[in-house]
Parts: sequence; C-alpha cells; structure tokens
Amino acid sequence: MSVTDAFKTFQDVVNADITHVREARARRDLFKSAFGTEDDVEEVIASGSLARGTHKDPIHDVDVIVVFDQDEHPEWGAPGGSAADALDHTRERVNALLGATNGTYDHAVRLARWRNHAVKCFLDDPDDPDAFTVDAMPALRRDGRLLIPEALSEDWVACDPESLIAEVADRHAQWNKFAGTVRMLKWWAAEQDTKIKSLVMEVLALDFLLTDVNQPAAIKQFFVSACYHIEGGNEVADPAGLCGPIQPDIDYGEFADSLRSARDNAIKAFQAQANNDTAAAIKHWGEVFGDDFPKPPASTGNPAPAVVPAAPRPVKDTPQG
Repeated sequence: MSVTDAFKTFQDVVNADITHVREARARRDLFKSAFGTEDDVEEVIASGSLARGTHKDPIHDVDVIVVFDQDEHPEWGAPGGSAADALDHTRERVNALLGATNGTYDHAVRLARWRNHAVKCFLDDPDDPDAFTVDAMPALRRDGRLLIPEALSEDWVACDPESLIAEVADRHAQWNKFAGTVRMLKWWAAEQDTKIKSLVMEVLALDFLLTDVNQPAAIKQFFVSACYHIEGGNEVADPAGLCGPIQPDIDYGEFADSLRSARDNAIKAFQAQANNDTAAAIKHWGEVFGDDFPKPPASTGNPAPAVVPAAPRPVKDTPQG
C-alpha cells in the first residue's frame, strides 16, 4: 500500500455513506418544497456543510434557511421579542406543514423545538442515536445580507452563509480534493480531546489548505500553517467579518497543542516518505488521524535517509475573512 492508497482508503472512511447523503438531501428538499408554498416566504436556501459538500460521516443535521418577506413581518428584525416570535412562527409552520400527525404538506416531523437561531426538527425518534435533524432557521434579507434571530440576546444578527458556500465551491473547483480534505480535517478535530467545532476547521482550511499540491503535502502544510497561526494568539473568526469568533469558548492552548502534535507527526510522515519508507510514513499519518487511518504494510527496511528539512519554515499568518 502506498501513501496515496492509504489516503484514498481513509477518504472512504471519512465520507458519509451515499445512502445517508441522499436521505439528507431528500429531507432538506422536503423542507424547501414545503416552505416554498408559503405566501410569506421569499426563498428557502440550503445551508450548512451538506450545501458546501464538506459534511463528514456521520451526518448530524441538515440546514435550511427560510427567508421571510419583511413586509409580511414588519416587526421582525428589531431588538426584543421579535427574535423569539420568528422562531415560534417557524416552529408553528413546521408543525402545520410537516407535522407527523396532521401536516398539510407531508407527515414527517415528530418533534420541533427552537434553539438559539433555528428550529430543530426531528424526523426520526429523538432518542435514536443515529438520528439526524433538519434545522430550519428563519431569516430576513436586508442590504445584501441575512438577518437571523438570536433568542439568547433577544436580537437579530447579520450573517452571510452564501459567501462561505461560494468560497468553498471556488476552492473545490481549483482542486477537486478540497472538500474531501476538509472532511479529513474535521474528522481529525472530532478525534481530539478538546471540543473543536467543524466550522473552525473549515475556516482554517480556507486560509491554509493549499490547492496546488498533492493531498498529503496539503495536509502537512495545513497543520504547519494552522499551528503557527493559533500559536501566535489568533482567533478563528467568521470569514465574512460579521459574526466575530466562531467558537469563543474554545481552549486555544489545548487547540495549539493538538495542532502541534499533528504538525510534528505530519512532518515525520513526510520525512519517512522522502526516505522511501512507506510503512513509517503511513504509521505517522496514522498518528495524526487515529486508528481509522489504514495500518502500514510490513516495513522492508530503512533506506539511507535523504536530506530533508528538520523543521518547517515559519509562515506569515493571514488575516481571517
């Protein structure tokens, strides 16, 4: 097995099963079709990692944004109770359109509860560990951006998820392994002791994942650059410059430690590959990604080492957004 073969095998592990992807898309499209019949809805936008193609296995939720007509809800968008009102209205329409008992469009949703920004809709048994939800977020379109309710602050906040979708699509057009490699980085994050949101990894990938080298080289350089960036005291923020830090409560010290370990093992993997020691290279990549990465073949010996850099050259950090 070559290093390239090992990454191909690992990609199959990271990717969600195609039947689950199709089911997720069908559920998303059900919500788009149902809310598309509403007189006060201007459009329904697919959002989240499924829309960007960066979803990894397992799929936990599917996101849709329901853009309402401001003229039909003139009180929305202002601080105060209108944020909760918008979430209540969305939940009521989910039940009316798609409620399992008496939905007028389909009988699909067993339970709908609103959270801080969106209504979480359970189409499966809420106690099923393999269930995934559709998260329907109400919004208003204003000044080329979306305003979404925030129940905790009793206010509305600006966001631009469409720009993130477009940026990821552009990178994937440049390099057809971009989205799949982002899934690998999200898989790595999920294996760490520190809770790291998937979107943190995706935004870092937009800044530091190269699109003009092979996949192992791109991942190695990502960990070098991302580690340098986080060690430098930089936060990971909304690339649109609207929502601030993506995960304000993350322990950046522990995050830096995790990135540093991944960086060091990725560099060792590269050194081993330069020395024509495929088994050692795969072993070190396994130390980056964990037990789900393929195991190395039996080593055939230790060829004479090639001259390789002992440490990465520091790179200049790049501003977010």
